[in-house]
Amino acid sequence: MDISVVANADKDELNQTIVQKGRDVLTREAKGLLLLAESLDDSFESAVQVISKTHGRLIVSGVGKSGHVGRKIAATFASTGQPAFFVHAAEAGHGDLGMITKDDTLLLISYSGEANELHALFNYAHRLQLPVISITSKRASLLATHSNITLILPDVGEACPMGLAPTTSTTLTMALGDALAVALLSMRGFTKHDFNTFHPGGNLGHQLRSIKDFMHLQERVPLAPSDTPMTECLMRMSASGFGCVGIIDDNACLVGVITDGDLRRHMSTNLLSLTASDVMTKNPATIAPEALMGDALALFEQKSITNVFVVDQSRANDNVLGILHVHDCLRGKII
Repeated sequence: MDISVVANADKDELNQTIVQKGRDVLTREAKGLLLLAESLDDSFESAVQVISKTHGRLIVSGVGKSGHVGRKIAATFASTGQPAFFVHAAEAGHGDLGMITKDDTLLLISYSGEANELHALFNYAHRLQLPVISITSKRASLLATHSNITLILPDVGEACPMGLAPTTSTTLTMALGDALAVALLSMRGFTKHDFNTFHPGGNLGHQLRSIKDFMHLQERVPLAPSDTPMTECLMRMSASGFGCVGIIDDNACLVGVITDGDLRRHMSTNLLSLTASDVMTKNPATIAPEALMGDALALFEQKSITNVFVVDQSRANDNVLGILHVHDCLRGKII
C-alpha cells in the first residue's frame, strides 16, 4: 500500500476530528446561551432599572478572565451612553477605591463568587451604601450574599475537555453584559444619532454621519418640471453628471425621476417627442437630510440605485434639498 495514501488518510481524519472539536465547543456554548436566555427573571429587570437610575458611573470589576470580560462590558456600556469604567479588583484595595464615588453602582463579576480580591469592593460599597449587582454561578456564594441584585449564570460546565479553562462561563458573562447594555439603551430610547456621539471615528463613525454632511446642494441638483421635453431632460442629465433628473410639479415637489433605466425602457418609442411625465418613474426613493450615511448605503443596496434625492420629509411637500450619489459613500469612506 502507498504510504503517502495512508498518511493523507490519517491527516484527513485528524483534520475532521479538530473541526468536530471546534463545532462541539461552539455548540456547547450556544446551548449555554439559550439556557441563560431562558433563565433571565425579575433580577435582570431590577439590574437594568438600578443602572438606569445611577447618577454617577457603573463600576465594573473582576479578576482573571472575569476581569478581561469586565473590561469589555464596561466599554460596551460606555459606548452606549452609560458612563462606566473598569476597576481591577486587585488594585481596588491599594488606592483605586478612591475612584468610586457615592453616586456610582458596582457590577462585580466572579464565576465562583468567592474571589478574595472583591472583598474590598463590596465592603466599600456597603459603607457608602452603593448598589451592588453581581454576576456569578453560585447563589450561595459570598459575593451573591453581599449583593443587592444577583444575576446567576446557568451551570452548564466549561467547554474545555477538563472542565477547567474559562470558556463557556466567559461567553455567558460577556453575553449577559451585552444584554444589560442593550436593554438599558432600549429603555432610554438611545438612537443612532446618540450612538454617533460616542463613535465619531472609524468606519462606524463615518456611517453614523448625517446625509446633510455629504449631499450635493440644490444648485447642483438636476431638476425639471413634468412638462419638460425629453430633449431638455437629456441635456440636464448629461450636464449634471449624476445620470438622472428629478421631476417636480408646480409646487416644486418631487414627483418622479428619470434615469438611464427609464431611457432604455422607452427606446422603442419616439423618446425625443415625449415629455418628462411620460418617461419618469413615479414616487422615487428619497431620504431625509438628518438620516445617516449608513441608511443611505442600505437604501442604495436595497433599491439597486445609484442616486437618491434628499427631501424635507418633515413637511407635507417633498421639496428637494439635495442629491446623494453612491460615490459619495466612497468619498465619505462608508464603503
